[in-house]
Amino acid sequence: MTINKDTKIDLYTRMIRQRTFEDETTKIFAGGEMPGFLHLSQGEDAVAAGTCANLIKEDVIFTTHRGHGGIIAKGADMKPMMAELFGRIAGCCRGRAGSMHFADVSNGCMGSNGVVGEGMRIALGTAFAQKYNKTENVTVVFFGEGASGTGAFHESFNMAATLKLPLIFLCSINLYAQMTPKVDHIAIENVADRAAGYGAPGVTIDGNDVEKVYEEASKAVKHCRAGKGPYMVECKTYRHHGHFEGDPCNYRPEGELEQWLKKDPIVLYEKKLKNEGVLDDKQINKIKEAAKKEVDEAAAFARQSPQPDIEELYRDIYA
Repeated sequence: MTINKDTKIDLYTRMIRQRTFEDETTKIFAGGEMPGFLHLSQGEDAVAAGTCANLIKEDVIFTTHRGHGGIIAKGADMKPMMAELFGRIAGCCRGRAGSMHFADVSNGCMGSNGVVGEGMRIALGTAFAQKYNKTENVTVVFFGEGASGTGAFHESFNMAATLKLPLIFLCSINLYAQMTPKVDHIAIENVADRAAGYGAPGVTIDGNDVEKVYEEASKAVKHCRAGKGPYMVECKTYRHHGHFEGDPCNYRPEGELEQWLKKDPIVLYEKKLKNEGVLDDKQINKIKEAAKKEVDEAAAFARQSPQPDIEELYRDIYA
C-alpha cells in the first residue's frame, strides 16, 4: 500500500495533537486543578491516529478509560474535552463524566467506558444499527488485552460474526491489564488469534508503527464496509505512564520503560519523515506549535467555563 505525502503528514499531526493534549493534562492534573482520575495513553498514539485516519465523520468509535487519544484522532474539539476534565459546564458531557466517560456524538465518538470490555456490547448494538439501516458505516471499539478475557469480548465477537456486522475490534496490547502482566492472564502469544474461533480475520502488528496501523485499519474498514463481518487488529504497543496518574509503576521490571521509550511512535515517525523528505525541522516545529496553541486555548477555555449549578444534578433524570 502506497501512502501519499498528505496522509503521512496527517498521521504525524494526529499523533502530535494527541500527545500535546495529554502532556498538558499531565501537568494540570499534577497541579491539582483536575478532579477525579486520569488514565493517559502517551506511547500508544499511533494506534488511534492510524485507525481514525481511515474513518469518516459518520463512522463511530467507542473508547476505553484510556480514550483521549482516540477521541482527538476522530476529530473531537479539544475545548469541551478539556472543560470536561475540569468538571465544568462547557464540558462535552456538561462536567458530569470526567476523563473516563467522554462523548462527542456529533463526531462519532459515542463514549468512553470505565468498565473493562463493556464498550464492546454497546458497539455491537451500533454496528447492528448500521447494518439494519443499510449504511456503509463502520464501528470501531478500542480495548486492551485485559478486556479480551471478558465475556463481553467473546459474546460480542460471536454475535458480530454470526450477523456479519461492521465491527472492528481494535486491541492495544500494552503488556499490562492494570498492573497484571500479559503473561499472567493470557495463555497465547497473539490475542488476535482468537478471531479465528469466530471465523473472522485477526492480525497482529507493531502498534508503534503508525503506517502499519493505517494500512491494517484500511483493510479492516474495507472488509467491514463490504458487509463481510467483523475484523480484529491487535496492536502491540506500550503506555509510557502508569495505569493511572500517580501510579508508582513498581510492577514494571527495571529498564523496561527506557527500552520502550526508544520505540516512541512519534520519535520513530518523525525521523522517518525527515529521512524521506516529507517534513523538515521547520515544518515539524510548526505542527507542534499549532498543537500547543490549540491545547493552551482549550485549557484557557476550560478555566473560564463556570462550574455546574446545583440544579444540574436534577436535569436529565427520568425516574
